[in-house]
Amino acid sequence: MTEHARRLRIFGQVLFILLFLAILFWRLLPLSPGSIGWPGPDLALCLTVFWVLRRPEQVPVLTIAALFLIEDILLMRPLGLNAALVVIATEAARKREQRWRELPFMIEWLRVSMLLALMMLSYRILLAVFFLPLPPLGQVILQYIATVGSYPIIAGLVGYTFGLSRTRAERDQRLR
Repeated sequence: MTEHARRLRIFGQVLFILLFLAILFWRLLPLSPGSIGWPGPDLALCLTVFWVLRRPEQVPVLTIAALFLIEDILLMRPLGLNAALVVIATEAARKREQRWRELPFMIEWLRVSMLLALMMLSYRILLAVFFLPLPPLGQVILQYIATVGSYPIIAGLVGYTFGLSRTRAERDQRLR
């Protein structure tokens, strides 16, 4: 029984890493070079928060830190700043995961949107404190709206496709 649970945990972790790297690869593709469009959602952040809330044992903190540090390096952002904020936010969500599990999805979505807002505000404040160039506020707000709007889509797609629904999470918890 424990061997089966261990295999599920490792499989879930590998699946999360592959999905994260696929999203990162998609962000790095030059789909429309030279044109400046609307800022897209941070799908990797949505995926990470969703996975931490559904299967916290499958996404260890070191995996999150390493993946977001790689993302910071490849996207040429301040080294480790976004990774540190994501680790802090996901650990805060991980501590409250048991209480959030019993609430309806709309409440979870509201709490995740508040968590994302705090992350983006903290990121902007830290950039200003260290006198780093700030992205335009309008783009940050549009990215926040897109990220919050894409959370239910990611939750639905990943939850349905890979079986990360709440009822299944509770059933797996009882099996241990």
